[in-house]
Amino acid sequence: MASQSTTERNQRDARLNIRTSSQQQQLIRSAAAALDKSVTDFVLDSATANAERVLANRRWFVVSEDAWVEFEALLDAPVSRTPKLAALLSEPTLFDAQE
Repeated sequence: MASQSTTERNQRDARLNIRTSSQQQQLIRSAAAALDKSVTDFVLDSATANAERVLANRRWFVVSEDAWVEFEALLDAPVSRTPKLAALLSEPTLFDAQE
C-alpha cells in the first residue's frame, strides 16, 4: 500500500484514545524519543504500518508451485458459454452509458 503523504498525515481530524499500563507508556515514550519523534507520531506510524501489514496479509496469498500451476490453468482455460453468462455480457455497462 502507498504511504500517506506528509500533508495527509498532518491533517488530523479525529481522536483515538487508548489506555496503557505505565510500563507500556514508558516503553513507547522511550522508543519515540530514540527516533526523535513525538509519541503521537510514533504511535500513529507504528499502528499504521501494522494495519497495512495486517490488511496486506488478507489480500496476498502464498500457494505451492503445484497450486499456482493449477490456478493458472483454470484462468487460461476457455470459458464455458452459458445462457446466464451470455445475458450478463450483453447488458450495457457504465462505460456504455452516454451523457
